This record gives sequence, structure tokens and C-alpha cells, in this order.
Amino acid sequence: MITLILGGNKSGKSDFALDFLKNGPKPALFVATGKARDLEFREQISKHRESRGPDMEVVEVSEDLPQTLRQAKLEFPVVLVDSLDYWLFSCHEAGCEKEKVQEFIEVIENWNSSELILVSCETGLGPLSGGSTVREFVRSLGALNQSAAKAADQAYLIVAGLPLTLKKG
Repeated sequence: MITLILGGNKSGKSDFALDFLKNGPKPALFVATGKARDLEFREQISKHRESRGPDMEVVEVSEDLPQTLRQAKLEFPVVLVDSLDYWLFSCHEAGCEKEKVQEFIEVIENWNSSELILVSCETGLGPLSGGSTVREFVRSLGALNQSAAKAADQAYLIVAGLPLTLKKG
């Protein structure tokens, strides 16, 4: 089963996803993709770590998400990835976005074992950026979210902490 959870920044999507993870089978794996680049984000990551608790297994990845998922599904009955937007940004920065996205899509299209929970920002709800780099990223993330939604058995959009069911399998 694949669950996709979308939402804006600070919408409550990570908390919603964590509830899925905490209520699922054990052991569970939390795959973190965000990298602290400034003090504010460092503090946000620290708060996320505290809310998860010390007993949850956590792996931090950058571009290596597809490989991590292939291994994780052999060891864990439930895996949470938070979040695809940070992962995509890492791939873009490393110059391997196209290859890694294709590899990721192949992994989720062939997901047939443990439960997979994917979190991602829904960026298409705001105004269009004047900068071509941001527009390119928004288009790439939109395409990635669409591919994830197609592979997902269920999908939610989180708005103001409230889940809206987009797809129920």
C-alpha cells in the first residue's frame, strides 16, 4: 500500500504522516530527506526529531532515496519518506534529477511489499514565480507528485491541519 500526503508548507502533512507511521506495524522506518542549510531549518529539523521520539529508526538520505527504499522494503513493514520536495531539490543540485526521478518512479511502481508513506509539498497552489529556476522546480515537483499519486493507493491533501481525501484505495 502506498499513501501520498500532500500539503503546503506548515500545513500539518508531516504530523498526519507520522500518525500513519506510529499506528502502523513495527518496526517502522522514517526516511528524512531535508538538509539543514540555515539556523531556522536546523531548528525545524530538531523539533521534528523530538516529536518522533528516540525509539523510531531514522535514516537520512540525499540523492540515494531509490536505493534506500529498495533496501528498506526488505526490512521494514512500514516506511515513511518526508519529503519528496527536499529529495528532488538535492537531486537537482547534484545534477542527477532526471535519472533519480526515473529510478524512484520505477521503485514505487513496483512497490509490492511493505506500506510506503510519501510526503511532499503541493507547490502549484501559489502564484507563478517570476524566476525560471523556481518555475522549473515547481514543474518538476508537480510531475513527481503526479507520478506518486498515480502509483499511490490513497492520497490526501492537508490544509490547515485537516486531511482532504483525494484518492482512497
